[in-house]
This record gives sequence, C-alpha cells and structure tokens, in this order.
Amino acid sequence: MSKEKRIHASVKSGLHPRNLHRERYDFELLCRTLPELKAFVITNKYGDTSIDFFDTNAVISLNKALLKQYYGIDWWSIPENYLCPPIPGRADYIHYVADLIAENPGQIPKQVRCLDIGVGANCIYPIIGHQVYGWTFVGSDIDLKALAAAQKTIANNPQLKDHISLRHQGNPKNIFTGIIGEGEFFELSICNPPFHASSKEAQASSIRKLSNLKGKKVKEATLNFGGQGNELWCAGGELKFLTNMIYESRKFGKQCRWFTSLVSKESNVAKLYKTLHSVQAQSIRTIAMGQGNKISRILAWSFVR
Repeated sequence: MSKEKRIHASVKSGLHPRNLHRERYDFELLCRTLPELKAFVITNKYGDTSIDFFDTNAVISLNKALLKQYYGIDWWSIPENYLCPPIPGRADYIHYVADLIAENPGQIPKQVRCLDIGVGANCIYPIIGHQVYGWTFVGSDIDLKALAAAQKTIANNPQLKDHISLRHQGNPKNIFTGIIGEGEFFELSICNPPFHASSKEAQASSIRKLSNLKGKKVKEATLNFGGQGNELWCAGGELKFLTNMIYESRKFGKQCRWFTSLVSKESNVAKLYKTLHSVQAQSIRTIAMGQGNKISRILAWSFVR
C-alpha cells in the first residue's frame, strides 16, 4: 500500500490513534498468519482484496486472523449464531477508556481491574484489554453457554488464564449486584448494551444495515455478525437498560472508579445525563468515537471526586 493510500485509509477510518486497525486489512499478511482465511479472500467490485462480510464463516475467520496477528491469540471460537464483533470498533472502546483513566496524557496505568458487563461468548474486550495494556478483567453474563465459550478461549490461551475470570449473573434484572463482591474494587467497568427494545426492532435495524451495505433492498435479516436475543435487545431497549445501570451503579460508587457504556442512540444521551444528575454523579463525560461513517459514543460517570 502506498504512503498516500495509507494516509487516506487512516483518515477515513477515524479510529483511535493507538488502534492497530486504522489501515485497510492486509490480507496477504493475515493469510500468512491464518492460512484458512485464504478460502474466503476475494477481489471486490472496486478491485480491492477483501472478504464477503455477509458470510458468517468469512467474518469469523477474519477475526481469528486479526486476533492471532495483532493480539497473540492462537485459539478463538464462538458458538453458532452468537455475536461475532467487528474487532476495530471493540479495540477503539478499550483505547478510549484507557485515556479516561490515564493519570496523565500518555501515562496509562497497567495495574487495572476492569469489569466487563455482558462479556459474551466472544470475550473480545478482555482479550484486547489484557493483550494491549496488561489489565485484568472480570467478565459477567446472564448466558451460561456464552460464559462456557469464553472460558474455552481463556483456557486455550495460557497468557489469559490468570488475568480473565468469568462470573454468572443469575438474576437478569441485576447488573452489578451479585457480581461485585464485598470489598472488591474496579478501576473501570465497560458495557456494550443491548440496543433494541424488541426482536422485531433488532431485525428491522439489521435489514436497514444490510440494505445500505449492499446498495439494494434486503428483505431478510441474515445477520453476518449473528447475535442472541439478550445480546441485541431487551425490554425498554438501550435507554431502559442504561437507566437501570445508572441507578444500580450508585450502590457501588465506592467500588468502581469509572462506570462506562457505549450509547448507540444520540437522543438517549441527554436523558441519561438527567438520570446521572439525579443520582449525584460527581463526574460525567461523553467520549465521541468515529468509525468510518458511523458515529458512536461512550458515556462515563463516576461517584468519586
């Protein structure tokens, strides 16, 4: 790739400066790293080397190659129909919250305990957070099958074994209760909440995204990134979930320095700020993330002065 193209790719991506995926995927390198990826590599209509991002197996293979090449993960897998996340965006979240807890610009602490709410079968946030910054993680989830899959990834990568632990949330109405133990402290909590209010809404959103990607109307929501119901939607959607999270976080304000979550819908931010003020959060921040044409954001709050 020429210098001009590398610069163009970096500017276009809008990813965090420390994100390892700012440039276009180097499929030649990735295929050397994971030969099985070769079977999915194609030349797209623009003449670029790529994969079919509507092919679930291709996306999973790409993730395996990225995790192996950039994060030293030799084994990674998810059960069928579970969420297969886009790694560059997940890495961005970790880099931005690293800046949030940095004592000084560029001085990111290494002795960090992070709680991942809804760790999922993919275990992506703990993998990236540990492999890049050396942080330790506790991952929680209501789905026992997802936890079993995440545990298998941990067990098959010795460098993760003593640094990522998993806990089952037995009461789906709770978020921190039953997970954060008495006397425990976390520097940070992270969350990628279920965005939609119903299965129907999640399917409609997927159809819109696929239609935009393909440039034509798509009738079926064949999700290339999969996702179980609890990963994609909950009663009341993102706003209800995060409102509950904020109220419950107040009880653990002295046990977690920064609570954070992705917020998909910009219209929810003002409402969440109002809730945060009502529970007397001492610090509130919104961190913008630009990923190509998509704009996302992290909401962060703390009860510690």
